[in-house]
Amino acid sequence: MRYVVDVNGVRHDVTVDGLYATVAGLSDPATLCPANGTPLRMLQIGDRVVCVMARRGEGKGTFTLDIEGHTYTVEALNERTRAIRDMTAKSAAASGPAPLKAPMPGLIVRINTAVGKRVEAGDGLVVMEAMKMENELRASAAGIVKAIHIVVGTAVEKGALLVELAQ
Repeated sequence: MRYVVDVNGVRHDVTVDGLYATVAGLSDPATLCPANGTPLRMLQIGDRVVCVMARRGEGKGTFTLDIEGHTYTVEALNERTRAIRDMTAKSAAASGPAPLKAPMPGLIVRINTAVGKRVEAGDGLVVMEAMKMENELRASAAGIVKAIHIVVGTAVEKGALLVELAQ
């Protein structure tokens, strides 16, 4: 399985294949085990063992890791979820609120907003399932929800208008 991992703002490609992890072309045996009765995990990469304290962040795939006295902010997403986030982030540079459109065919699982609600850039608006994975679709810019064109359980095609925003 391939992951895209941002560590303190620096992006890394990580592939996990059985008991091996590959980062920057280097592959080593890697295991992560709980430390009995504690919130700590023991991470072994090759011959090196470190103690890791992981705390979940607010967003999907976000964590704060404390390793050997250093704190790291990490976002670890599978390749598909990262591509969707990057695609929605590209439109975040727009000058005003853009409508939220389906990036792929899928099924609407949750609607995390309501008409009239003020949203900020990056706020999660809709969760859709595609290829058995849930993907959170986010606002590209701040605005007010003008209209919601879908309901939970709706199957949508790529490019379908989901949510309209106004300034």
